Amino acid sequence: MRGLILIAVSAVGLTGCGFTPLYGDAGVGGSLSRISVTTQDDRLGYRVREQLEDALGRDGAQAPLWRLETVIDQERRPLGRRIDDTAARYELTVRGAWTLTPLNGGEPVSGVETVTTTYAAADQPYAAIAAQQDGEERAAAELARLIRLDLMRALTSP
Repeated sequence: MRGLILIAVSAVGLTGCGFTPLYGDAGVGGSLSRISVTTQDDRLGYRVREQLEDALGRDGAQAPLWRLETVIDQERRPLGRRIDDTAARYELTVRGAWTLTPLNGGEPVSGVETVTTTYAAADQPYAAIAAQQDGEERAAAELARLIRLDLMRALTSP
C-alpha cells in the first residue's frame, strides 16, 4: 500500500516539472519509425541496417522524415594463443559513425558509437565461421541499441 502511495505522489510531482517520457505518445517513440536507414553494402552493414530498422520500428507505410546514414568499420584482433600459436579467441570492435539528416531541411546531427564483442576461435571451419557471424550479429544488435539511444536524445533535445 505504501508503494502505491509513493508512486502516486511521484506521478503528481512529475506533472508540473516538464517531464516528457521518451516512449510515450508525446515522446519520441513514434518519430523513430519515420527514419530511413542507409548503410554500406556488405554483410556487417546489412546486419546493422536490419537491427536499426527493428530497433527504430521502421514503418514503411509512412514517408520518412529523417535519413540516417551510417558508416561501419570493424577490426578483429586475436586474443590469447594456443600451444600451436593460433588464436584462442577473437575480439571484434565495431565502430559506427552516424548522421541523422532531416529531409525537410535543417541541421544534421551526428555521433559515433563503438561496440566490442568477443568470440571463441574454433578448429572446424564451419564452427569458426558461425562463431564469427554470431559475434558480428551481437555487435550489430548492441550498436543499433546505442545508436537508437543517441537518436532519442537528439530528437528530444531542444
